[in-house]
Amino acid sequence: MRIVMLRARALVMVSAAVLAVALVAGCGGGGSSQPGSPTVAPGSAGTLTVSAAASLTDVFNQLEKQFEAANPGVTVKLNYGASSDLAQQIVNGAPVDVFAAANTATMDTVSKAGLVAGQPQVFVTNKLEIAVAPGNPKHVTSFADLTKPGLKLVVCAPQVPCGSAEKQIEKDTGTTLKPVSEEPDVRSVLSKVSTGDADAGLVYVTDVKSTAGKVTGIDFPQADQAINDYPIAVLKNASKPDLAAKWVELVRGPDGHQVLQAAGFGTP
Repeated sequence: MRIVMLRARALVMVSAAVLAVALVAGCGGGGSSQPGSPTVAPGSAGTLTVSAAASLTDVFNQLEKQFEAANPGVTVKLNYGASSDLAQQIVNGAPVDVFAAANTATMDTVSKAGLVAGQPQVFVTNKLEIAVAPGNPKHVTSFADLTKPGLKLVVCAPQVPCGSAEKQIEKDTGTTLKPVSEEPDVRSVLSKVSTGDADAGLVYVTDVKSTAGKVTGIDFPQADQAINDYPIAVLKNASKPDLAAKWVELVRGPDGHQVLQAAGFGTP
């Protein structure tokens, strides 16, 4: 009698286990899915690629979080660098949905190649500021002071928007700077000053503000003559044109404007 009972109990346990496996297979990651459930992994069909000027790093990182929160399943891939380099990457076929440049000249490179959908829109402005160590130990108070003997100055390379603006100021003021290095982007200049590898550097107002006191910013009036306009555009070959348009809408809308203004960018 006891053997019969044990066999009966074992049969019940096996049946329950088979039923549990069947339920898991029906509800889990097998070939079938419930009505309305995603048929692809979250984010795999919703990746938005944005190439942006290095000076936009902090604000776009912040907007990325807002965008992804408002668009569940979407992943924003941000690619930062010198605008001139990013423009060349796009012309050479890099898969990018949105391009935000630090001046109109680099956006023109992409537009003239027929790769922009619609008309690029200027969404903010920026201007140069002298970055020095906290306390300004070298006593730099003007653009002309950047020519002081022994001063280790770093600037952006001429083809980069921040370098182009610096060259314009040199021309306007009749000043010739002799930097110890020309950096590939504005954040590289900022890093050299903040780590003490340089005494002074020409960066944007927003870059100085982003360091929260790691460098001191010195305003100079000539910077007003070389204001940089920042254009943004959806690219013609965007793999996600709808998402790209939504990103541009966020950047140019009230929420984007609030974040950009708080970072020190100007209004066009």
